[in-house]
Amino acid sequence: MSLDQLRNDKADIREVLENWIVFRDSALWDKFKTVWHDDGYMMATWFQGPATEFIKISQAGFERGVSIMHFLGGSNIEILGDRAITMTKMTISQRAPVHDVVVDVLCSGRFYDFFEKRNGKWAIVLRRLFYEKDRMDPVDPSQQVKLEPELLNSFPIGYRHLAYLQTKAGFMLKKDMPGLRGPEADALYKHGADWLAGKPADGMKS
Repeated sequence: MSLDQLRNDKADIREVLENWIVFRDSALWDKFKTVWHDDGYMMATWFQGPATEFIKISQAGFERGVSIMHFLGGSNIEILGDRAITMTKMTISQRAPVHDVVVDVLCSGRFYDFFEKRNGKWAIVLRRLFYEKDRMDPVDPSQQVKLEPELLNSFPIGYRHLAYLQTKAGFMLKKDMPGLRGPEADALYKHGADWLAGKPADGMKS
């Protein structure tokens, strides 16, 4: 691969990463479909399944007032042939009532994406995440929210406040998502290396 081709591929991939949050957070659902391949798969705290279903559920949540927003930071893009692994710094912000107090949860982490170039188009085959740290704050600073310690401590430290809010909102949460370090993080890095080596993505959805 020439240096110019590498730069072009990285620019195309970065555009997909940016379009993901712009289209999703703006409720541009038809455009949001374009960042995924047809067999795309999404794994988050509250959802694990095909991207087509993720889009439907996200749209339904948006229409009933679920408030989840994203912001991107820098990316690392590793390309091998027609496959790529990207790590992108990001934050997730969700607003909802918890124990009758409206709060904001801010969670920092990384999107970890499995890309493939098919028919000249880069798009996401699998999106995984690292959840690194989070916090919860009342929107009205004069209010306080008292959390249930046992429930809070039942979730991994990287996303325990986000998981607490989502549980109270009625979602079923996955409790072994990767954090900054640990066996789950090591396993995800291994999945990324396997993807670049040509292995299928099906075994990486765990």
